[in-house]
Amino acid sequence: MRVLFCTDGSKISYHSIQNFACWATNFTVDILCAIDWSFLPDTVSVESSEFGNMCANSANSILEYSDKFLSELGFNIENKIKMCGAAVDCILEASQKNDYDCIILGSHGKKGIQKWLGSVSQEVASVADISTYISKEKNSCQKVLFAVDSTDMTYSAVVNCIDLYDFTAKEIELITVYEIPDYLFLEGNIDSNWILDIDKKQGTAASILLNKFEKLINDKGFCVSKKSVLSGTPAPEIIKYTAKSNIDLVVCGIHNRKYLSKFLLSSVSKRILESSKSDVLLIRP
Repeated sequence: MRVLFCTDGSKISYHSIQNFACWATNFTVDILCAIDWSFLPDTVSVESSEFGNMCANSANSILEYSDKFLSELGFNIENKIKMCGAAVDCILEASQKNDYDCIILGSHGKKGIQKWLGSVSQEVASVADISTYISKEKNSCQKVLFAVDSTDMTYSAVVNCIDLYDFTAKEIELITVYEIPDYLFLEGNIDSNWILDIDKKQGTAASILLNKFEKLINDKGFCVSKKSVLSGTPAPEIIKYTAKSNIDLVVCGIHNRKYLSKFLLSSVSKRILESSKSDVLLIRP
């Protein structure tokens, strides 16, 4: 496996690669640091200015420190990449030039003073054509939650994930959420037993779905410790579950919606990424 580790020199970015290493083995790392002066007016030229030199020196220091830090932890470093431009564009350009399996990013959240990774992580996850691992804090890297549904995309994502990552001695949990239709417009016109019967059938179908994924994971040599069927709106239910169960990593499949703005995406995986405190691994099918 080959990964692109993106860092701005912050602790959370280094936590992301450390967390990632708890789930993956035998991978090589390219380190990317972007010099982002895209916020400046187009009329300002900084390439040969003192400010440009300061940015370049800062990036060099971050890359050198990252190389030393990761090497001391036993990581296999291949390339150190310094790029100039908007951070998202730099990451996407670098990811397209090489055959990476995953992009690794830290996320600082949306509050307070942000460095570039704070908001960049979500945009990269939305448009990158490879899988993305995003971490918000150092955690125990023990409990992983697969959020699944009945789509072929999700099945392919889970197969891809368990083929690439090592969940030996980890607590694997499966969850699926079925939505409850709004029957208010039918109130008074149908038998309430019919509604209960539909709900029961949905719950049964969800249990069968989880059994299917459990067998898939078991056949790969891993053991599922818990399966949960919930009803409601998927994203909020999954987010609440991750917090209550102290999940360290949420694995989601994500559709290929390349070049669509993150603000146009309303997928379950995007909302989990925005609101969950757990690490999130978004798998492209």
